[in-house]
Amino acid sequence: MTEKDNAKVSVIIPTYKRPVSYLSRAVRSITEQTYDNVEIIVVDDSPASYEYRDEIKQYMASICSEQIIYLQNEKNLGGSLARNRGIEKANGGFITFLDDDDEYKPQKIENQVKFMQEGDYDLTFSDMIMYGTNGAVVDYRDYKDIPAFDNESLLYFHLTRKITGTPTFMFKAEKLKEIGGFDDAKSGQEYFLMLKAIESGLKIGYLPRCDVKVYKHADGGITQSKDRIAAEQKNFEFKKKYYPRLNKKQIQYIAFRHWAAMVVAYKRNHMYMHMIGAGIKAFVATPVVFFKEGLLYAKKIITYNRRK
Repeated sequence: MTEKDNAKVSVIIPTYKRPVSYLSRAVRSITEQTYDNVEIIVVDDSPASYEYRDEIKQYMASICSEQIIYLQNEKNLGGSLARNRGIEKANGGFITFLDDDDEYKPQKIENQVKFMQEGDYDLTFSDMIMYGTNGAVVDYRDYKDIPAFDNESLLYFHLTRKITGTPTFMFKAEKLKEIGGFDDAKSGQEYFLMLKAIESGLKIGYLPRCDVKVYKHADGGITQSKDRIAAEQKNFEFKKKYYPRLNKKQIQYIAFRHWAAMVVAYKRNHMYMHMIGAGIKAFVATPVVFFKEGLLYAKKIITYNRRK
C-alpha cells in the first residue's frame, strides 16, 4: 500500500452533554474501522457545570494516544466552533466528522477514502440511516435523484432539498481549511458548509452507500437548541436571496420543505397549534408534492424497517 493509499484521516467528534456510554460507542466505531491510519479528535464542548464532564475527561484520559486527541473547551462554543477547533488541530490529509451519539459501520472510512482518491474529489457525501429511541428506522437519506454533479446542479438541489448529514461528509483537509470550515450558525451548520463548498467550486462526489448510523434523542446534542425554531425561520429567509435564480416550482418546493421542517420543530417543542398551522402552510405551498412526499417518505421508512 502506497503512502497516498494509506493517507491519514482525521475524524472530529464534538461532544456536548452526553454520557460516556454514547461517546465511547462513537469512538469504538472508529477504532474498529477496517482502515487503520485514523486520527480521532474529541472536542468536549460541555459546560463546566455538566455533571458527567469529569467522567468524560477520565474516559478520554484512559484511551488518549498520539492518534486519539482530547480537547476540552473552557466555555461552550457551539457545534460550529467546536468542530472548527478540531479542524485546526487535524493532521490528516482527509477530514470527516461523527456526532457523539452516532456511529460508523466498520468500512465507512475505507470505502470513502477509496472513492475520494479514485475520483480525486475535494468533498464527498453518502447515505445515512436514522433510528429513533425505540430502535425503529425514522429516516433514510439518499441522493439518488440528484440529476447531475456539476456545481450549478448541486446548488439547485441543495437549495430545494438540501444535501446534509455531517457524518457522511469527507473533505480533503486543505480544501476544508481553504473555505474556512463551518460558519458560526445556531442551526443548519452542515447546510451552510455544503452551500459554501458548492459555491467555492469544490469538486464534489456522491458515494451511494450507507455506512453511517444516526440516532435521534430528545436529550442534549451538540446542535440542539431552544432557538431551533427561530433558526429555521432565519434559514428560510436566507434562501429567499436565491429566488431570482430559481423557477416557480423550485420556490414552491423550498416553501414546502421549510414548513414541513417547522412541523417537526413545533412538535418537538409541544407547540401543537403552531404545528398544525405549519402543516397547512406546507400543504398550501404545493398540495401535489405534499401528498407525494408524504407517501414516498412513509414507503421508504416501511421498507427500511422491514430490512432490519
